[in-house]
This record gives sequence, structure tokens and C-alpha cells, in this order.
Amino acid sequence: MSIFKKIKSTVGLLQQLDLDQIGKLSEKVDISKMVSLVSSMKGEDLQKLMKYMEGGKKKHEFPEIDGDFYDLHQWLTPEERAIQLKVREFMQEHIKPIANEYWLKDEFPHHIIPEMAKLNICGLTYQGYGCPGMSSLLEGFLAMEMARVDCSTSTFFGVQSGLAMGSIYYCGSEEQKQQWLPRMQKMELIGAFGLTEPEVGSGAAGGLTCTCKRVGDTWVLNGQKKWIGNATFADLVVIWARDLDDGNVKGFIVQKGTKGFQADKIKGKMALRIVQNALITLTNCEVHESNRLQNASSFKDTAKVLRMTRAGVAWQAVGCARGAYESALHYTNERKQFGRTISSFQMVQDLLVEMLSNLTAMQTMVCRLSQLQDVGKLTDEQASLAKVFCTLRTRDIVSHARELFGGNGILIEYDIARFVADSEAIYSYEGTKEINTLIVGRAITGQSAFV
Repeated sequence: MSIFKKIKSTVGLLQQLDLDQIGKLSEKVDISKMVSLVSSMKGEDLQKLMKYMEGGKKKHEFPEIDGDFYDLHQWLTPEERAIQLKVREFMQEHIKPIANEYWLKDEFPHHIIPEMAKLNICGLTYQGYGCPGMSSLLEGFLAMEMARVDCSTSTFFGVQSGLAMGSIYYCGSEEQKQQWLPRMQKMELIGAFGLTEPEVGSGAAGGLTCTCKRVGDTWVLNGQKKWIGNATFADLVVIWARDLDDGNVKGFIVQKGTKGFQADKIKGKMALRIVQNALITLTNCEVHESNRLQNASSFKDTAKVLRMTRAGVAWQAVGCARGAYESALHYTNERKQFGRTISSFQMVQDLLVEMLSNLTAMQTMVCRLSQLQDVGKLTDEQASLAKVFCTLRTRDIVSHARELFGGNGILIEYDIARFVADSEAIYSYEGTKEINTLIVGRAITGQSAFV
């Protein structure tokens, strides 16, 4: 380069420089040394340096947060997908803003019931009686959508639509179905399901202590039920009791206000605090024969309902895990350390991907479960395996999510503490890990390890 061109280039460079900024820079570094180092760098290294320096000036656009990484919702029909999104909108508008408040208060927001009824999804899979008659796959997606925002709301709905209505749908007479199901579908009547007892949880098949005895056209019920969701305000509770005469398990529709029936709220819970669980005491509680479930003559009939709802609990676990994962991803995209969002850190991404991997495995499992249910091929052991796996993996996911929140993870305002606590209840109800494991173990070995 000629002397003239060098002088011209230098003058042009000086005109672009901000001498004040150079002065400030010289206070921090040796400019001549810095110029020497930069001038000796390779072109590709200089480009990387410039890209890094310019990257801090540009606002990063994050991808949309979506826990359905394999687009499993595509298995839904367009009509079903529209219902899923409608429920998602309901949860975002009506439940998310109040979930933490009611969770802390240990109260149920009764005002949401009429709004939920408008969704017309109660008794979703049943045929007739005002029910939509839609797929189990959609029902699973809806359970996930609810639990994705609030596990308590999902549990309340599962008790109403699954356990209570399901008991009448599968075990009731035609007259009983006509009498109760249409009003329950509209959520004009709220139901509960009384199986678990203070000393008998997942082993209810062989150990119910609540008894019933027929006296003329009346059945006399005695005993206690515990952890009965919705029971503090339910219009009817399905009570399962062992017949003192033949030893078989029978089901009864016990209406609110029945003499000898008392439901006391269980207080001091650390999980599913919005759900109103009750300790039910039955003292010579008299129920007319017309309110005995006419097609329930043994625990095998009760198991029909549990098989269906156990699949629903696996979906709830997926929803809880998805809510925790998506909350954690959102938080890491917002939280900054050392001038960068923590989602750009390697160890954070490693945890996020591990969470997503487990979540995706869970989602594919429950989708297949519901497909089997829709063609009438779902078995007890298949439902039990999904319940075991999904609730175990949910525990892992919510734990990692809370870890990513750091100290903020124990504050209820960030939602994740609620997911962590609620996951513990989902892990235990509808059959513990041990009980469901033995059901699967019996199926794959041909040998029962139950004692």
C-alpha cells in the first residue's frame, strides 16, 4: 500500500473513532498491546470475536415453549384438538390466576364449576345420558391440560367425571343412570367416590372394613372412609362396603344429608390443597335398596372403574410434569446470570433436555394406553405400568425443575413449589407404586407376590 493510501486510510479511521471512548478504554487495557493482538488474529477468529461481541446487542428470540415435542396432539381429530385448546384457554383464564391463592387458603373455588360445566366435557367418553361419547385419547389430553396448570382442578374433575360418574355408568342400573348421570354431566350435581379407608388404602380389594347389611329394603352402612375428594360438598358419594352376609363388595349412592353420614374436612395437607378431602364416618347409615348400584356384586366391578381412572392418573402425572417443565424453561429464559439468560448454560440445558426426554416418553406411553382403551383392550397391568412409570418420572422432572429455580423454587408465586408438592399426592393415590408394581409383576411372571 502506498504512503498516500495509508495516510488516507488512517485519516478516515480517525474520523470514525470516538476519542472519548478510546480514552476510557485506555484506562482499562493497554491499547497498543490490544491492537497488536487483534491484528495478529486469523480472519475466522476475528469473525467469531465480532459475532460474540455483536450477539450481546441483539435481543434473542426464544422458540415457543411447548412440552409436546413429538407433536402427539396430531393423533387428535380437528374437533378434538379444538376441544383441547378450549380447555387450555379455560385453565389459563379461570384457573391459573387463582390457583396459588386457593392452594394457600386450602379452599375450593366453587365459582368455577358453572364455567367448567360450559365446556361440556364431563363424562366425556360415556355414551348417552347427555354425555359427549368421545375418545379416551381426548379425555387423557384434557386431564393433562388441567394438571398442566393445576393438579387439584384435574383431580376434582377426575373424581366427578371418572370415579363418581364412572361408578354409576359401569355399575348402575339403567334407571339409576337416567336418574343421576344427566345432572352430573351438567355438573348440577357433584359426586365423590368412597373406597379408601383409614387403615386400608391401595389394598382395598381384600381388606375393606366398611360394612353393609340388608334389613328389608334398607341397607345399613357402618365404618369410615378417608381421603375422599369432593366429599365435603358433594351432593352424592359412592360408598363401597363389604356385605356382612356374603362377604362381597357392594356400591351405594349416599346422598347429602343422609342420616348417619358425616364428612369432616381433612386439614393440614401439603399437596392438592384445593381438593377438599374428607374423613367420612358412617354410623348406622341407612340407604334404600334403590340406591344400591345394581350391577356391582364384587370388587371386580369396582376394578372396572379403577382401571379407567388409573389411566387418567397417569395422564395427570404427565400434565404435572409438563407444567413443571414448561415453567422451568420459561424461567430459565428470563433469569439472567453473568449477563446471559441461564438457559444458555450447558448444565441448565442438560437438565432441561433430561426433563423433556422423560416427559416425551411419558406422553407416548399414555397415548398408547388411551388407544388401547378406545378399542377395549386396556388391561389392569397396562394401566398399572403407566401409573408407576409416569408418577416416578414426574417426581424426577419436578425435582429438576425446582432445582433450576434455585431459591425461588420454594416460593409459591413461581408455581413450581405447588407442582413439587402435588406430584407427591399423584404418586400415592389410585394405587401406590408398590401395589401397581405387584400387579404388573403378577402379569409378567404368572406368580402373585401379594400377601
